[in-house]
This record gives sequence, C-alpha cells and structure tokens, in this order.
Amino acid sequence: MAVIDTLLEFTVAQVSGGVIKGVKIAGLLSRNGRSYPYVVDVAIVHPDAVPDARGEKKTVGRPDRCEAPAVAVGDQAKREKLAELCGNQTQIRQAPIFLAWCADLSRLDRVCEARGYKQVSEHVESFLVSAVDVALAMQNAALAAESLGLGMCYIGAIRNHPREVIALLELPELVFPISGMTLGWPATEPRLRPRLPLPTILHWEAYDTSGEAEAIQQYDQAMIATGIYAGRQVSTPSGPGSTEEYGWAEHTARRVSRAVRTELSEMLAERGFLLK
Repeated sequence: MAVIDTLLEFTVAQVSGGVIKGVKIAGLLSRNGRSYPYVVDVAIVHPDAVPDARGEKKTVGRPDRCEAPAVAVGDQAKREKLAELCGNQTQIRQAPIFLAWCADLSRLDRVCEARGYKQVSEHVESFLVSAVDVALAMQNAALAAESLGLGMCYIGAIRNHPREVIALLELPELVFPISGMTLGWPATEPRLRPRLPLPTILHWEAYDTSGEAEAIQQYDQAMIATGIYAGRQVSTPSGPGSTEEYGWAEHTARRVSRAVRTELSEMLAERGFLLK
C-alpha cells in the first residue's frame, strides 16, 4: 500500500476495489518515452482502481471549466472494436483498461441551459481550451499511473475513425475523442529513448534556431543507434525510398509530408465545434 499511499498524498486519488489478476498481453506499451516488448504481464484493473490524477490544488488544469473527460473501457467486446478502429493494435484488445480522452463542451451546454444562458462554443478558442485540457489531464493521469507502477501508451489512432468511435462510446454532441490511452503492468523495464537537446525546444527571450541543425544531426545519430527504425521506414510517393542514414529527421519529414485524417475538420463541425 505504500505506493498507493504516496499517490493519494499528491493526487487525492480514490483507489479502491482493484481486482488484480495476472494475464499476458501482446502489445506495445510505453512510458517516459520508452517502448515495452511485445509480451508483458498486466493486471485486470477494476474501474474503481483507475487512478484519479486531478488532485485538489497541485495538478495543472482548469477546474473552473472541466473540459477533459475520459471514457474508461474495460469491456472486452468494446476493446476489440476499438482495436479494429485504431489500426488493429493488439495492445488495445489485450490491455485491461482503455481510456478515451475527449474534448467536452457538452457539460457547459447543460450548465448554461440550467442557468438560463446559451454557451458560445463555435469559435476556435473554445476547442483549443478543451484540447489543451485533455493534454493536461492525460499527462496527469500518465504520471499518476506510473507512480503505481503501471505502463501506458497514448493512442492517437483513436482519430482514424472518429465517427465510429463516437457511436461506440455514445458520445453526445460537443464531445470529440482526442486521444486514447492503454494501461497495464509492464513485465520489464525498457530503456529510455534519446530526446532532442533542450536548447532545441527551450528558447530564452526569443525563438532561436541557431545550433538547431547540429543538434538535430546529433539526435539523428543517437536515434539511429537505437535501431528503432529497422523495418519501420516510411515509404515515399515514388516507392520505399530506402536510405542508409534513416534517422529521426528522415522518418519525421516523410511522415509530415503526407496528409492524414483530412476529414477531421468536417467531423468537428458535425459535432458542433465550428472553429470560426
């Protein structure tokens, strides 16, 4: 209980009724930038045992608006369907808990209606506030989960088929799935991956790109040395496009040079996020 007691001290989490049952899953779970091997030991976690990472005073977020709910999915059939919708990721089928983190303005609609007001939700700012709240809540949940020894992985592929995810989880208007998250107990401690040098992401007084090219080149070599891109090279329009020096820069440039999920603006409008 020592670890749980520590968690309770800084998150005011309500952890009770956890039913622990060891199983093995095939999947890829990551935390702290690390990737887990394909077979890990996990525990079945009762919904009441999902850590509450909101806290009362110390965690970052907007308690005045509360726009980042999560739908926790433990049902096997639903997780099977979610796996299918999220790129057939085995970990979603097998991990005991899947969290669908959503931008949510619907609650404020109901609050306004009860008080005799009408929410102004059609502007970009409203969606940005919700999306930022989701990011903060997810990171808080990740930290709380890791303090319990859990591994987690963000699932951006929840946006591959948002219309179907919305129907499956019965999300009302003004609620949109931003990211998924799998939770499970890791069997092994994976190695840390390199990160871009701090000066490339922290700029003092003004945005500064001096030294960026050299830093990216060093990072490229560090990532190549991990072997992470073996068998994972992104194809180019003209073909596979193999290259000996295939590192972070080449991998990332290829990924962002292709349009993906181009229907999201239409989907957001359907859900009431007009982004004016």
